[in-house]
Amino acid sequence: FRARGHEVLGLARSPSNEAAIRELGGQPRTADLFDPDSLAEAAHGVDVVVRAATAIPRSLRVRRADWAMNDRVRRDGTRALTEAVARVGARMYLQEGIVWVAQPADGTPFGESSPVTGRDWYAAAADAERVAREAAEAHGFQAATLRFGAFYAADSGRTRMMGEQLMKRKLPILGSGDAVWSSIHADDAAAAMVVAAEAGRSGVWHVVDNRTATMAEFFVTLARLLGAPPPRQVPLWLARIVAGRDTVSFLNASTRTSNARFRQDFGWAPRFPTIGEGLREVVDAWREEGFPG
Repeated sequence: FRARGHEVLGLARSPSNEAAIRELGGQPRTADLFDPDSLAEAAHGVDVVVRAATAIPRSLRVRRADWAMNDRVRRDGTRALTEAVARVGARMYLQEGIVWVAQPADGTPFGESSPVTGRDWYAAAADAERVAREAAEAHGFQAATLRFGAFYAADSGRTRMMGEQLMKRKLPILGSGDAVWSSIHADDAAAAMVVAAEAGRSGVWHVVDNRTATMAEFFVTLARLLGAPPPRQVPLWLARIVAGRDTVSFLNASTRTSNARFRQDFGWAPRFPTIGEGLREVVDAWREEGFPG
């Protein structure tokens, strides 16, 4: 946003976040994400409000209960923020969503017009879309949800964890490894947010790489770029014992979707169109930090 000449106010939830916002050229503001009054005070004078807040569990082995705070951010945080948007008279509310809200159980291709299933762990994300849409209709502002695929980036804790485990040959391919993933480099996701905010259109769009990749392709590509040994393969029954049934179910579910509508509607193109380019940038950044040693 700063590179495009926009003034940015960022909600900071810790002193380190305040410092990071200042370093990036923004102005930190403090507020309670679940309190419309404090949010409205912090957002006074803005014309676009963006919710990118999450509370994603850091462990690879997660239980349903581990997602409770993230669910609250999506449900209650969206309610509070959209109320603040209405109070300050902002023209637009833009939020991060996830493609899995419309993922068919059978792994077939899907898009923005596919039915929202909101099944299992994705119900809160589906609720956030509904809350934003209803608030926009009631108060007359624009509302957009960008449904992202799986993020990867050099500064992503999960991506770093994958790299560390691959170096130790402790991150195996699950089953046949043919589950299809729709991913997106975090820098491309950020650029998409800027494009959508400037356009000021209401709607839902999928933002992913130009090409999907299988689980095996993702792990093998990252391992090769790192100079790590090829990942092992483990049967699904063993993976469920080690990593947990929920984690294996998520990783082994195919997510076949496309960025075609977003590219057409906004003229956007990812800087990293496939994991080949994206993971190479990730590993190059790691090497500058001295990882792997």
